[in-house]
Amino acid sequence: MFGLLFVGGVTWFIYVPIHELLHAAGCVITGGSVWELEIQAHYGGGVLHKVFPWVTTGGDYAGRLTGFDTHGSDLVYLATDFGPFLLTVIFGVTLLKICGRRKRPILFAVAVVIGLAPFYNIQGDYFEMGSICTTRFLTELLGSKSIIFPDLRSDDIFRTIEQLITGPAGLGIRSGRGFALAVLIVLVSLVLSLLFAFLTYWMGHLFSRLTLRGQATGKRST
Repeated sequence: MFGLLFVGGVTWFIYVPIHELLHAAGCVITGGSVWELEIQAHYGGGVLHKVFPWVTTGGDYAGRLTGFDTHGSDLVYLATDFGPFLLTVIFGVTLLKICGRRKRPILFAVAVVIGLAPFYNIQGDYFEMGSICTTRFLTELLGSKSIIFPDLRSDDIFRTIEQLITGPAGLGIRSGRGFALAVLIVLVSLVLSLLFAFLTYWMGHLFSRLTLRGQATGKRST
């Protein structure tokens, strides 16, 4: 049990900075730009700053992409959010299945951190993906020239709910009707975040079938 917890802890401290760097990579590769990525010092922010000058230490989160520009593209925005979860699709789910078949508890700790990442990010990155889709849909539906309630596009559902309750004006909400619409956006975004998390895992499941099938074929041929 100690070995399992130790490996899981080490994996987490390695995964966090990689996760945040993949947010930045997703943004840049799809046409956005990045100028600030916060990573706490104990997750290697100071070391990474020497390699990537735009990495800074501090902030309220273990890591957060705080300075980036999607140049108005929601596709770039979604790619920025989804970037780290390619690890789940390509490696994480496959590792979980290998552990299930071969009973490798140490490897299981690594698999949980990577393979289940979408589910413990439902309130964060996946909520932001949901809110991007929801606000974009309403914007197009109502024919608005600018995004409706852009401040509801958030990677922290708990902070968003707190702002809705304590200071809705800070989110651009100035009427009872606007408040009701904002609540609806949050609820729909949360539902979408759940669906997107399961969709990511399903994509990993499909990829793992190809990977593990190839391994099985290779063993039979030998």
